[in-house]
Amino acid sequence: MRKIQMVDLVQQYQEIKPQIQESFSRILDSASFINGPEVAAFQKDLEQYLGVKHVIPCANGTDALQIAMMGLGLKPGDEVITADFTFAATVEVIALLQLTPVLVDVDPETFNIDPEAIKKAITPKTRAIVPVHLFGQCAPMEEILRIAEEHGLYVIEDNAQAIGANYQFSDGRVQKAGTLGHVGATSFFPSKNLGCYGDGGALFTNDDELAHTLRGIVNHGMYERYHHDVVGVNSRLDSLQAAVLRAKLPHLDRYCEKRRQAARYYNGAFGGHPLLTIPKTMRGCEGICPTCDCHVFHQYTLKVGGGRRDALADHLAASGIPFGIYYPIPLHLQKAYADPRYREADFGVTNQLCKEVISLPMHTELDEEQLDYITGAILGFMDR
Repeated sequence: MRKIQMVDLVQQYQEIKPQIQESFSRILDSASFINGPEVAAFQKDLEQYLGVKHVIPCANGTDALQIAMMGLGLKPGDEVITADFTFAATVEVIALLQLTPVLVDVDPETFNIDPEAIKKAITPKTRAIVPVHLFGQCAPMEEILRIAEEHGLYVIEDNAQAIGANYQFSDGRVQKAGTLGHVGATSFFPSKNLGCYGDGGALFTNDDELAHTLRGIVNHGMYERYHHDVVGVNSRLDSLQAAVLRAKLPHLDRYCEKRRQAARYYNGAFGGHPLLTIPKTMRGCEGICPTCDCHVFHQYTLKVGGGRRDALADHLAASGIPFGIYYPIPLHLQKAYADPRYREADFGVTNQLCKEVISLPMHTELDEEQLDYITGAILGFMDR
């Protein structure tokens, strides 16, 4: 059996190696490292894939979130509502811009932001909502968009973990994750479903005026060289990373389906176990349905009951099986983001998830032998 990796980028690379090497040679020969033809081509390819008018590449996913907030004109003191159960990048950019982060609880089954908690958190100072499409599926966007419209709020999608996922509205309309709000932000960190070989990110919007603003911000506020029309940052996707992403993009749907296949294997093994709760999808199919495309399983995350999560983690480590705990500490309890406004009673779900969740190996190269070993090790331990 091949060594089990949390994410196996080496094996994935072998399939696209000739295209990557040819693209790298072309870029090196032309020395078009920044804002070269490869970046423009990737931008157009991704716009077509997502069905969105504007893709604005940038240096990383954290920058994408910050640039989105800058582009929308959010000002110091404005309140931005987001989920307590997410990676710190979501909230750190709010704090960096001297906005006021407002953390709220999440749904216990999908792990995504709870619309009822959003409603309770809105004040006259609220300007935006940042739903995080956690672990590979969209937050309940139809309800979030309704809340935002009712209160005149911006919606900034943190789509770092769900590129390729579809969202179906109640009227049957389907849109790609990241294209639903006023602006979406994503990361191309190597371990993402669509990842480059360094740092990279992008913003998505259908708003022409906002897209124009964002394009200036990512390039020092310049639309014409040495003419700085807006306050900007230095955040550009380089040509080598764009080449990797161009090579991978045609495979993205297949990559996501391979992840769903692995998730179905896990679900078949763990479903119904009294101490293991498998991931829940918004459509209620729990990822088992072969036609389900609402979850792209950036992570496969179990809830472990009976207070046995940490013991299971120790067992996996001893068995040579990598794992992740995303996330061990809620944002509202992180020293950097602690705030006397927060009450522990408002974060019951997040606090419990931090004690129970564990993420298993999930990538495109998992084979049945590896999956059988992983599931057997977990069930053997949990059934003791």
